[in-house]
Formats: sequence, C-alpha cells, structure tokens
Amino acid sequence: MGIKAKSKILVTGGKGFLGRVVCRKLKASGYSNVIDLPGSRAPMSLDLTRYVDVAHLFNYHKPNIVVHLAARVGGIGANKENPGRFFYDNMAMGLNLIEEARKHNCEKFLLTSTVCSYPKFTPVPFKESDIWNGYPEETNAPYGVAKKALMEMLQAYRNQYGMNGVTLIPVNMYGPGDNFDPNSSHVIPALILKFKQAIANNDKEVVVWGSGKASREFLYVDDCAEAIVTAVEKYNDPYPVNIGTGKEITIEKLVGLIAELVGFNGSIVFDTSKPDGQPRRCLDTQMAESYFGFEASTDLHDGLKRTIEWFDESNLLNSYTGC
Repeated sequence: MGIKAKSKILVTGGKGFLGRVVCRKLKASGYSNVIDLPGSRAPMSLDLTRYVDVAHLFNYHKPNIVVHLAARVGGIGANKENPGRFFYDNMAMGLNLIEEARKHNCEKFLLTSTVCSYPKFTPVPFKESDIWNGYPEETNAPYGVAKKALMEMLQAYRNQYGMNGVTLIPVNMYGPGDNFDPNSSHVIPALILKFKQAIANNDKEVVVWGSGKASREFLYVDDCAEAIVTAVEKYNDPYPVNIGTGKEITIEKLVGLIAELVGFNGSIVFDTSKPDGQPRRCLDTQMAESYFGFEASTDLHDGLKRTIEWFDESNLLNSYTGC
C-alpha cells in the first residue's frame, strides 16, 4: 500500500464550496482515505467550536493530516452584523483542531487563512512579509484577526512541539457551488443573483454597494483546491503563502463584466453610503510558484462564465426569488 493510500486526511468543511473540490482532487491524486466533514452552514451534530466534539472526532478517526477549511464567513454586511460570532467561531474551531492535531501527533496541519488578515493599507501587491505590519480593514477585522492568531498558533506549536503546521492565504474565491444566499454571500455570487433577479423582474436599474472604486482579486475555486492539494504534498515550511492570481480588478469593472455576461442592459447605480471595504486587494503570488510550483490557470472571464452557467443549471434563481 502506497503512502497516499495509507494517509488519512481530515478535511474540515469538506462538503462546502471549496471543500468538495479539495476532496475530489485529493481522491483523484490517489488519497483514498479522505474524511470530509460538513461546512459551517450544514446541519450537523458535530460542533468544531466545542473541544469535546473535536476530541471525540480525533479519537474516532485518528487522522494523519488535517486540512482546515471550515470557517464562519460572509460578505461586508455579514461581517458588520456578526463580528463577535465570526471571531469566536473561527478562533474556537482553529484552537480546538490545532491542539488535538498536536496531541495526536498528526503529520501535518494545513490552515487556510484569509486575505482579510492583511493590514487595511498594505502596499499592493500584498507580500506575505507585510501581514503583521498593521491592523486589518475594520469590517473584516474580527474574522481576519482570528485567522491571523491561528497562523501564529501554528508557528508557536512548530517552535515548541515541532508540529508541521503550514498556512495558505487564499484571496477571494468564486465558482460553481458558491454561496448565493444574499444574507451572507460574497461579491461575485451577490452580483450574479442581483442581476438575475433584475432581469426576471424586468428592473431597469440595479443598485450596488460602495463606490465601485475598490479593487479585488478573485481566484477560481478549482485553482485554489489545486494549490491546497499541491501544498499538502510538497510544502512544509513555516512561512505563510499567498494563493491567488496576482491580478486585480475594480468593483466597477467587475460589475460591468458580470452584467454583460448575464445579459443585463439596464443602468447601474453605486450606493456610496455603503462601505467599500479594503481599498485595494491584490496578492504577490511568487512564493507559491517558487516553493511548490503553483500558478492559477483560470481566467476571470472564463471562470465567471462557468459560474453563471452553473447558477442557471442549478435553478438557483427560483431558490431565492420563487420565480
């Protein structure tokens, strides 16, 4: 039996947006023993914020490798409404999982952190060495600080216990299977749903939060999953590594592109009374390429097209509007 077949990999959030793709790619790479736990939105009796539940999980499954993807997260609105919950849930899940992984002598713990951990005014493109050089953007801070603390926890455990903990910092993701719930979705699924609803209702105008001047970088979910699987196999250093495309787009241009792809021909109004979030967001991705050979391959236009096609095939417009 080969090393891959023997390795038992626990993937938290394994039935979620990113997790499903990660698990599929792990299995396609030869890992036959993948434990895919539900994500934070799934109904389940197991609660990763409860230490007793996590201890039971490790005692029962005895994983060799942990890939921690589960997170309590949302867009700007959800972040503003749930700062305490977002901090506690993300901090508690990570604390419990990392401690149990240490106690069970796991071979590796891979943490997916967040671009929200970077300081609000980080020089663009964001370099991993800048992550501690300031406070995160306010609306994302509780989530970002929690993930940042877990990154430091892994470093402390490496220093004291010799634990092989690694951290990846993915930029904003999108793709088929994304969360389109208007109460918690991120910008791309929120815009797709908004334009689809406008077309269905024959609306002539769509209002978008913010000025449109902020920029963001977007990573197709399959590319992010590929980076994670590659890092599981090849990356064992203590330094956090950015995962992205290295290309940014303003929200204004993104809105125009999505409107074009879904076929919305009305007017677009930017509500400047709503927050923009971080002014610019774009990652330096050289470390991922040099340390373990990862480079994103999906063009934003193609990725958006595939996401919209999946949205239509899944009949999600009916799910949120009853059309």
